[in-house]
Amino acid sequence: MSAAHTSSAISLPGAGPRGQSDPVDTVLSCLGQATFTWDIVGDTLSWSANIEEVLPGVPVEALAWGSEFAKLIEPHPHVRREAVMGGSGQDQGQGVYYQIEYGIRARMSAPVIWVEETGRWFAAADGNPAYVRGILRLNNERHAHDEQLRKLSQHDPLTGDLNRTHLVAALAEALEEASRFRTSFAFMLLGIDHLARLNEAFGFDVADEVICEVSQRLRARLRGGDVLGRFSGNKFGLILKNCSADEMQIAAERFLAGIRNEVVPTASGPVSLTASIGAISAPRYARTADEAMSRTQEALEAAKARRHGSFLVWHPDVERDAQRRANIRVTDEIVTALNENRVVMAFEPVVETASRKPAFYECLVRLRQSGGEASLAPDIVPVAEKLGLIRLVDHRVLELVVDELARSPQVELSLNISPDTTTDPDWWASIDTLFRAHPGVAERMIVEITETVAIQDIDDVRGFVTRLKDFGSRIAIDDFGAGYTSFRNLRKLGVDIVKIDGAFVQNIARSADDRAFVQTMVDLAHRLGLKTVAEWVQDEEAAALLQGWGCDYIQGRLTSLASTQRPWETT
Repeated sequence: MSAAHTSSAISLPGAGPRGQSDPVDTVLSCLGQATFTWDIVGDTLSWSANIEEVLPGVPVEALAWGSEFAKLIEPHPHVRREAVMGGSGQDQGQGVYYQIEYGIRARMSAPVIWVEETGRWFAAADGNPAYVRGILRLNNERHAHDEQLRKLSQHDPLTGDLNRTHLVAALAEALEEASRFRTSFAFMLLGIDHLARLNEAFGFDVADEVICEVSQRLRARLRGGDVLGRFSGNKFGLILKNCSADEMQIAAERFLAGIRNEVVPTASGPVSLTASIGAISAPRYARTADEAMSRTQEALEAAKARRHGSFLVWHPDVERDAQRRANIRVTDEIVTALNENRVVMAFEPVVETASRKPAFYECLVRLRQSGGEASLAPDIVPVAEKLGLIRLVDHRVLELVVDELARSPQVELSLNISPDTTTDPDWWASIDTLFRAHPGVAERMIVEITETVAIQDIDDVRGFVTRLKDFGSRIAIDDFGAGYTSFRNLRKLGVDIVKIDGAFVQNIARSADDRAFVQTMVDLAHRLGLKTVAEWVQDEEAAALLQGWGCDYIQGRLTSLASTQRPWETT
């Protein structure tokens, strides 16, 4: 230390002798404050006499010189000098105000003391800062509060792990680091199996206990540098640095075993758990955080579909990617066709088995192309159901069918609706409005629901059937035999028509099993007073068998496939 640094100026000029208490210093000490003057040219600091009470343990030399005091400051040692010398203000005689916050660590083992410094610097004749007068105020409580808020903003309040936002940020950082240094890491998504069942069986408090316990078990099995975050309600994200494909398998088994091998003690008793994991190797198969998350979620869902408690790694799949491209194409086709009113109906006759006279026509969806022709587009309905567009399609089909019935009073038509439509309030509002606008139409409309819909919730479907029958419409169960609906449930639902799944009908001329099955269904339906329709009738031999068994109606290649022309106008 130079000779210039051997003296100190701890007290402000005019302070009372040491040992005498200045009333102002006493008040400042109570408030956790001390005043100072900083001679910038000479780099000397002068403090009020209570500085040792405000900053206990700070060496005298550090309090005497600006440069020495700066060495104690965290995180930026030069914050004081930058606030004064780096500002754009000019002293007009009243000084230039500044306010900064920093930490002071008296020695390496000491805790950081957080302070707020407020002051004004005054210029010399050349306009440059010459000295500063200000107040130092302890700020530990507010800084601790701010730090707690910061921590809460970054961490999940239940588990203390990173929340989703900061997990994604950590994932993006890991991707950038791996790309820069040409390393790889694993991103895993672990989902607790059947957590909803625990919520229902024991309540949400027990589920929270389970989530916290799983978090602890995962944390205990991480290596230094690995990252754990809560992705969503029952899912945790794990970033495993420098993790190869083989190591990924070992790590996943370690996590899964840690969860399944020991029961979780809860307030309601011990709970046995399993979890499933989807994973991806990055950056090989994921270049962005969004890509990593979506593909890992996909792997997790596939793992659960295969077997709960299993592990699956995402890999490229040519067929899956092709199907997705097709989904995108069909989605665009559906939306565009709806917007351009290019959704049209094709009519397939359902005829009386004996006379072959049309009883009604089933309406099937077609898309009219730019050239005027209507495409079959068999993937429209499945893709629309999968992607949530079927509600829009069903609305348009309802409008077209009602319009057709209003134009042709001699015709009866049937339309198929999707499972979601049975509970769609907008669809019900539309059908109510349309039936009121076109009296007599409801009695000539048949609504077909699949057997799958019928068995999902008997009570809900029965309410759906009742409302439609109140309008005067009839109800048909489509594809009967493909699911597990019993005839007892059919009677409970109150349907009018049973359409036997064509998969059992098309081979009845050659399969004794199919003959027995179809004949039994026709007989049971008649005992319940239900009309029967056999789908996919291919030839006269099958038609003769069906007529002999008393099947009421047939449809299929034998009688005519669907056409966008109105068959009733040509007969």
